[in-house]
Amino acid sequence: MHGADSFNVALNSPHMQDTLPAPLLMASLFAAAVTISLLTRLWLASRQMRHVARHRNAVPAAFAGTVGLAAHQKAAAYTLAKSRLGLLEMAFGTAVLLGWTLLGGLGALNQAVLAVLGPDTAPLVSQLVLLAAFALVGGLLDLPFTLYRTFVLEARFGFNKTTPALWLADLVKSVVVGGLVGLPIAALVLWLMGSAGGAWWLWAWAAWMGFNLLLLWLYPTFIAPLFNQFKPLDDETLRTRVTALMQRCGFTAKGLFVMDGSRRSAHANAYFTGFGAAKRVVFYDTLLAKLSPGEVDAVLAHELGHFKHKHVVKRIAGMFAMSLLGFALLGWLSTQAWFYAGLGVNPNLNDTPNDALALLLFMLAIPVFSFFVSPLWAQLSRQHEFEADAYAVSQTSGHDLSTALLKLYEDNASTLTPDPLFVKFYYSHPPASERLARMTGQALPA
Repeated sequence: MHGADSFNVALNSPHMQDTLPAPLLMASLFAAAVTISLLTRLWLASRQMRHVARHRNAVPAAFAGTVGLAAHQKAAAYTLAKSRLGLLEMAFGTAVLLGWTLLGGLGALNQAVLAVLGPDTAPLVSQLVLLAAFALVGGLLDLPFTLYRTFVLEARFGFNKTTPALWLADLVKSVVVGGLVGLPIAALVLWLMGSAGGAWWLWAWAAWMGFNLLLLWLYPTFIAPLFNQFKPLDDETLRTRVTALMQRCGFTAKGLFVMDGSRRSAHANAYFTGFGAAKRVVFYDTLLAKLSPGEVDAVLAHELGHFKHKHVVKRIAGMFAMSLLGFALLGWLSTQAWFYAGLGVNPNLNDTPNDALALLLFMLAIPVFSFFVSPLWAQLSRQHEFEADAYAVSQTSGHDLSTALLKLYEDNASTLTPDPLFVKFYYSHPPASERLARMTGQALPA
């Protein structure tokens, strides 16, 4: 059913007569939030592009002796190319969002699923099919941007190493894993929504949190190896250094592994994954090829700093709290006819279940409003990075950490001259200039 028709049906239903303005208010509020967030994002992107372009022809003084002009200009060109693509994705994504909601696309998809499956299909099955159909359509809509980013933009700057065959294999695996992992938890949440009474959202939240903790354990052991090869770190000298550092920091892990990141990209990274006894340290092979042993130590110490300061636990606790609020809000909104009608869907609160529709509408609407508080989370993340840097400097060489960061910024073509306001709004990691400036007073002798 199209948006205008579903909106009129909802308004004319007896249930809605006493709250006539509510759907219109919801639609107006949502449209205003979409418009303001879009204009804000466009403004920030334009600031970033102008700032980077304005400084592309001169390396900042703080990096003049360590970063060449060619590398600086490559980073600027890469940033601008990604920003232009981001502008297109932003405009397209907004159009798709409005199509799903105010223009009635989600309601139309739901009606199409019901028509194909027929009236005898179990409600839970039809709702799972709706979720799968929505994910499929969304994936197809995003596909051109994904292909362009991988095989045109990343290839242009020498980063893409994946082949079409490998990319397709990854896509198939992602779809299969997504179905095997996502459908069971979706079925459980939908079942709780329909069977657990008014407090279903609390039970669903508990199930969702348990599922996420389970994934932290499953991912490194069973899921990640489906996409990449993980081999034990066989460089005995480096292994000895890394093991000594971890012991000095009081950290234990299940193993030290090297991942074949070079099969897909020239970007370099290192990370911890897993939870509890399943924690493991993973180095990209590209990282080990570019950094000295001392620099690897420093990068690892930075990651250890996140654990020392309990950043991971704090983020999980924050995720628990925010998801609890989200499920509570969803529990209330799912019973409000104006929530559906205001977002282009005809609710049948006393007839067929609307649980999958409520989930999808919530997933579509919440990012629009949470956008305005996202700078707070970005600021918290940057503060965590500063704390991890300080810990790394206290455990290894500040000089090694500085040179490692510069190599990673250069090899990943990260701009050294981002717009300060863009940084405050989006950056989860501080720009290189801020990180290195803080290290200057803390760095140990080289």
